[in-house]
Amino acid sequence: GSECQKVDPHGAGGREDSILEPLSFPESSDGGSCSLSLQCPSSELLVCLFCSESCPLLQKDVLLRHLLMEHKLVIADVKLITDLPKYLLYWKGRFLEQPVTDFCSVIKTNSTGPVEKQEDYFLLCDVFPEDRILRERLQQKRLEEVLEQQQKERDDSSFHRLCLFCSEEFTGNRSSLLNHMAREHSFSIGLPDNIVYCNRFLDTLQNKLDCLQCLYCEKTFRDKTTLKDHMRKKSHRRINASNHEYDRFYVINYLELGKTWEEVQSEDDRDLVDDDDDWSDWQAHPVSAVCLFCDHRSETMDLIYTHMKDTHSFDLHHLKAKLNLRFYQQVKLVNFIRRQIHQGRCYGCQKRFDSRVDMLQHIVSEGHVMKLPETSTWDQPQYYFPTYENDTLLCTLSDSDEDKSDDTSHGEDIPVIAEDISNLRALKQTSVLNQLLKK
Repeated sequence: GSECQKVDPHGAGGREDSILEPLSFPESSDGGSCSLSLQCPSSELLVCLFCSESCPLLQKDVLLRHLLMEHKLVIADVKLITDLPKYLLYWKGRFLEQPVTDFCSVIKTNSTGPVEKQEDYFLLCDVFPEDRILRERLQQKRLEEVLEQQQKERDDSSFHRLCLFCSEEFTGNRSSLLNHMAREHSFSIGLPDNIVYCNRFLDTLQNKLDCLQCLYCEKTFRDKTTLKDHMRKKSHRRINASNHEYDRFYVINYLELGKTWEEVQSEDDRDLVDDDDDWSDWQAHPVSAVCLFCDHRSETMDLIYTHMKDTHSFDLHHLKAKLNLRFYQQVKLVNFIRRQIHQGRCYGCQKRFDSRVDMLQHIVSEGHVMKLPETSTWDQPQYYFPTYENDTLLCTLSDSDEDKSDDTSHGEDIPVIAEDISNLRALKQTSVLNQLLKK
């Protein structure tokens, strides 16, 4: 999907009935990951692909919503696009030359309903070779710029700055200051050769200290002395690694498209793992699934199902068994209920309310918790798309017994978007299956 839009996960009232509006649950307080944005704040404008609308780069969600609501176009994985202004300018030019259907996958909503209620949405993604090549070129250009900047900083002898923690002055090269802070104040932000935009990095840290904010836990204190004592006693003289504001200052974050330094590091660590190691003490990260009806989170699926059943009288397992729901039908049902609740509408009777509280009271008082509309209402292709992009509940749905059997007569037609089906004859002739058959 497109860039996450941080919203109240169960907001209601006054929202458009857009089916593909990109949503994301607020991150949990225990430090969940957030989208990586290596683009520095910029005054560049983002232009609409179809009309004269534009907005500043820092307000990209406004333009993405405009593209969705006005032109029914979704850009996949916006957060992985290195230079969004140039990306949009390129496609704006291409759309002037050829129709949008030449480049985008078409998704038809309400496909089984009346023709007049069907709508076509367009998905622009890197499945299309031209889009993939564009994204890779923009990524490569950004990497070249970063490496050039890093080399300039390595060679720079005009560096001049005071230490963040004492009054000592440093000139000549940035490494002298960074090594001093690591050696004398036990504060290290990494090896100098791993850092880029060093002055901007130090400015960011200095601003936080000037605002009396701890660099690690990011709490604010009443005066500089209290802050200094806190950072010393708590050993908080380091930066918060989960704060992705710092990501753009580390070269490793520019090396692989869409990967943070933590992901790259974990891949490197896998090469060091001995196959004979004992993994018995390994523990998975908690799933932190969110309830369908409230903001409650649980760290196991049994707990979230129990919560929904005991607190809201909603039994997803019972509905699955009663309606004999296959896996993808469960996905569509969850996304449908999420969408209706987000829009402040009772999913059972479609009545709309101005607040979530009123809607939930109605669902309980009218006995609509376990009431579902006709299957054709929610068993629609548009509900393959997650209502919330980070909805862990979707990842833990289980197949029914029927799905696990070898009986394929009840199989569900799952839409698959082919990357290139322009020449089926050529594909058949060059398929590796022909070699296997010959053998």
